[in-house]
Amino acid sequence: MPDVRRVRTTARSARFARGRAKRAGEWGPRPALPDGGEGKIPSLAMGTIYVVATPIGNLEDITLRAIRVLREVDVVAAEDTRRARVLLDHLGIAKRVVAYYDAVEAARAPELVARALAGESIALVSDAGTPLVADPGFRLVRAAIAAGVSVVPVPGPSAVTALLSCAGLPPARFTFVGFLPARQSARRRALAELADRPDTLIFYEAPRRLPAALADMADVLGDRPAAIGRELTKRFEEIARGGVAELAQRFAERAGGADLRGEVVLAVAGRPERAGGARDAREEPGDVRAPDAPDALRPESLPDPGGDPGAWRDVDARLRRRLDAGEPLSSAARAVAGETGRARRDVYRRGLALRAPHGA
Repeated sequence: MPDVRRVRTTARSARFARGRAKRAGEWGPRPALPDGGEGKIPSLAMGTIYVVATPIGNLEDITLRAIRVLREVDVVAAEDTRRARVLLDHLGIAKRVVAYYDAVEAARAPELVARALAGESIALVSDAGTPLVADPGFRLVRAAIAAGVSVVPVPGPSAVTALLSCAGLPPARFTFVGFLPARQSARRRALAELADRPDTLIFYEAPRRLPAALADMADVLGDRPAAIGRELTKRFEEIARGGVAELAQRFAERAGGADLRGEVVLAVAGRPERAGGARDAREEPGDVRAPDAPDALRPESLPDPGGDPGAWRDVDARLRRRLDAGEPLSSAARAVAGETGRARRDVYRRGLALRAPHGA
């Protein structure tokens, strides 16, 4: 008779092996350990460009997969070769590093694509965080896709999602704007174009321009809830929350100071909910999603002219001229409120009704 215990053990081993094979197929190969210990995985597929996210400050935030990719690619294309080498040295990785920044992107992208077509694997990294998000890389990715080269994301740290996760603002929908223009006139125009968006707005900003940018936001967007992340994940990390006007005043007092340095990301709440509008049941509590027309334009939502039929004719005429000229409603309402002495909220609601016949 066969040994029953040995048969059962063999059966269990076979089931275990099948389970491991299935999990490997679903989850991909087991990542190599950071110390180079057991579990070495097969070499990466050749002829691939990997878009690798790297830490935005704390080196402990790098993923095991990013470490494995950086070890096994043929070359690393870096926005800043010095910072890339600091990271690679920290990880104990000796790898060829080539520069890939804005000024050389147009010329370097075809070269890297040609190397990938020849069978080399390439890791694209930025100064910090995820490449292409306000960093170089778009030309390379687009050219690689057009040439049939595989482009693979290696996700990880991002200042955008890091701040959004702790800002206390509606996260269901957000718009990443990136850097605003440096000139005030252009910056205010850009903000005016964003004023009517209901989603949370995410910006990058230089520390020296932060006080001026906040002042323009308070003036153009209004005093909305906001959060500022400075030096996220680093030793002197700072997260400030409050109204835009309050933050503008707080950081204006620190302008030019030694403590106002480092990388800054801002999150600003979207346009406040329109008066009389019903919130979509799918939205989270506190979300600022705009109600669908025509509910927001019901007659009872309009300001009461106080019994004088002509009380708002001048306001309406001024609003029509600005709206017909293509000016954003938020900007037009602010200007007309200043010209007539009316409350901006009432003028804005008046403008909503005036735009309705035009299909806005």
